[in-house]
Amino acid sequence: MGKRSMIIESTKYKPSNFTLNQVLESGARAGTLTLPNGIVPTPVFMPVGTQATVKGVLPKDLHETVKCPIILGNTYHLNLRPGVDIVAQAGGLSSFMNWKGPVLTDSGGFQVFSLSKLRKMTDEGVRFRSHLDGREIFLGPREAVQIQDGLKSDIAMCLDECPPAEASREQMEKAVSRTSLWAERCKQEWGESKALEEGRNLFGIVQGGSFHDLRVQSAEELMEFDFPGYAIGGVSVGESEEEMLQQVNWTAKILPEDKPRYVMGVGTPPQLLAMIGMGADMFDCVMPSRAARHGMAFSSRGTMNLRNQKFKNDYSPLDEETDSFASQEFSKSYIRHLIQAKESLAGVLLTLHNLRFYVRLMETARQKILNGSFQSWSQSWIKAYESGQ
Repeated sequence: MGKRSMIIESTKYKPSNFTLNQVLESGARAGTLTLPNGIVPTPVFMPVGTQATVKGVLPKDLHETVKCPIILGNTYHLNLRPGVDIVAQAGGLSSFMNWKGPVLTDSGGFQVFSLSKLRKMTDEGVRFRSHLDGREIFLGPREAVQIQDGLKSDIAMCLDECPPAEASREQMEKAVSRTSLWAERCKQEWGESKALEEGRNLFGIVQGGSFHDLRVQSAEELMEFDFPGYAIGGVSVGESEEEMLQQVNWTAKILPEDKPRYVMGVGTPPQLLAMIGMGADMFDCVMPSRAARHGMAFSSRGTMNLRNQKFKNDYSPLDEETDSFASQEFSKSYIRHLIQAKESLAGVLLTLHNLRFYVRLMETARQKILNGSFQSWSQSWIKAYESGQ
C-alpha cells in the first residue's frame, strides 16, 4: 500500500459533511448529509433516475409528493445518451433534468456485471459494446470520474468490479484488488478536478462477495484513501437474502462510524429496515418504480397485485396510511381499471405511491431512531408486513 499512501497525502479530502444525530446501541443511526444541492437526512431511500428521469414522475412530484431529498442517475447510460457534454453544458444533471436537489451517480461498475456479454475487462478499465448501437466504448476509472464530474454529481462513485455471487474465491480476490486499484486512480482524478472545492463527494465501493476476509480486506484498503463515504457493493447479485444481509452486516461493522454507509441496489422494505438496524444509511433500488409498472403496490401489510379480480369492486383508497394524493385519492378499483385498459396513468399513480411509501418508511425509521424505539418498532413492522396483517 506504499504507493497509495503517497496519493492519500497529496489528495486529502475535507472532512465529510456528515453529522450523526443519533446512534443506538443496536447500531441503527440517524444522520444529516450536507451536499452542494441540498441537505439529506438519513436513513434515506434514493429513487432511481437512470436516464435523467425517474420513469413517469415529474421532478416537481418528486419534491412535493414523493418528498425524496436525493435521487440517483447512471454514468454509463447518460454517457451513451444524451452524452456527458450535453449534460455538462446544461450545468450538470440536476439542472439538465430540472431537479432542484442533490444527485448521486453510479459509476457504471454495475454494468460491468450486468452487461458481461458485451464487455472485456482489464486493469486499465472496461471495453464495452454499446447495448444501443454496438459501438465500442472504453470506461476506465479516470473516464468514470471525468464523466461524473461533467454531470456535477453531488456524490460520485468510484469505478469498481462487481462479480456475480457464484464467483470463485480467486475471481473475487482479483475483483477486490482491481476495485482498490481503480479507487486509487479515481481519487487521483477527482483531486485534479474542481469537485473538491465545490464540496462534491467521491465514495469508494467495498467488494468481496461472501468471503468475510475479502470484505475486510476491501474495506480496509479503501479506508486508507479516507473517502467521505463508502458503499457496500456486490450485494443482490444472485445470493440468498440471508447471505446478502450477512455481507451488509459484516461490512457495516468495519466502515468508519463518522462516514455515510450506502448499500447499493437493494431492497424490499423489511430488508431496508434490517440493514438500517445494522448501521446502513443510504439505499437505492428500482423495485418500487418497476413494481408499479407491473401493477404492484406496497403497503404496511405487504404488496398488492392490483391486477387481481378481487380489486374490481374495491372502492377503498389505494393506501390510506401513505400520505400522498396518489395513495389516498384513487380507489383500488379505479387503478385496476387503468391497468386493464393499459392506461399510462396507472403506472404514474402507482409509482408515486410506491416511492412515497419507501421514502416515508425511511422518514419513520429516522424518527424511531431519534426517539430510541427503532428496534422494537422495526421488528413489529416487519412482522406485520410479512404476515399481511
